[in-house]
Amino acid sequence: MLDILKCIYIEPLLMRNIDFGPHAYILIILSAVLSVIAITATIYSAIKNKVISKESHNSERKWSTGDNNLDELIERAGYAYDKNQDIFYSTIDAWQREYGYRRLYDEAAAPLGMIIDCEPIYFEYDGKRWLIEFWKGQYDLVTGGEIGVYVAEKDSLGITGIFDNTIYSAVKDEDMLSMIFYLKKNGEVLFARRARHWWLTGFKLGEFSEPWELTMSLYITLKDKTMRDAFIEGLNKAGYSNRKIAVSGNTVAIEFKEPHSPQPATRITETDRIIQKKNKMLCEKYQEITAPYDKLPDKIKAVREISPEIYKKIINIGKGKELFLKKFKS
Repeated sequence: MLDILKCIYIEPLLMRNIDFGPHAYILIILSAVLSVIAITATIYSAIKNKVISKESHNSERKWSTGDNNLDELIERAGYAYDKNQDIFYSTIDAWQREYGYRRLYDEAAAPLGMIIDCEPIYFEYDGKRWLIEFWKGQYDLVTGGEIGVYVAEKDSLGITGIFDNTIYSAVKDEDMLSMIFYLKKNGEVLFARRARHWWLTGFKLGEFSEPWELTMSLYITLKDKTMRDAFIEGLNKAGYSNRKIAVSGNTVAIEFKEPHSPQPATRITETDRIIQKKNKMLCEKYQEITAPYDKLPDKIKAVREISPEIYKKIINIGKGKELFLKKFKS
């Protein structure tokens, strides 16, 4: 924590060689103390709402929904269910891992009903091109967030930031990173995720959000100092100043609220509005149908009987096969 505070408040000022006098340093220390209080309050809120427990962060513990058929459908979709937080999340062995990442996936998201902010961070490390990307927003019938870790050979096709049709592979097990994120909506924690993973995600069913309402607090532990520094350089190139980046050891922390990177060309204000209107209606319909029920299997059963269209979307939550297979199968 002290390293993070030093990084954020003290070092940027000392590097400018300005004599601020004793009173200014007191103000700096007070600002740091207030930040500690704010961070502590966020963590306390997360603990209080049971989003920071070891169980809720163990990505490989697969809770049962209480319905074996539903469990199987969710697993086929590449996800599992966390009953403590009432969220779905991607498993390490999800089928999506085979398809990696390419920029066209982000371009295809909005037309498929996903109005999400994306933030790709490119950097080079260990002779390869790396990509760590963050996403947050409305995925049709769910509010969610993601961190993905991908790698490609340095001589891959594409010019980063100009034209990049590079096909990135999901990292192998030995290159997975320890990551944490809190997804907050208007300042309130919706859920948290923590795991060593290649694709750390969380999706809350029936929750409607605008991307600008959401903030992701991210903590990513890189493999070593060299990788950490390369990632920070990538953040700088994307538009994050050092004052917005906190570092402790090989762990880098940032907040992702407003994307710094150019967004997909398919993110157009008018079409976003139309798609979000549809997404909101879907969420409201889901809430209406499931209001009499407490348990997820009962909710899903009611949706299946009353609204097959919504049921189909539920069993294809998040980034489903339509995104990966229909247009861009190689």
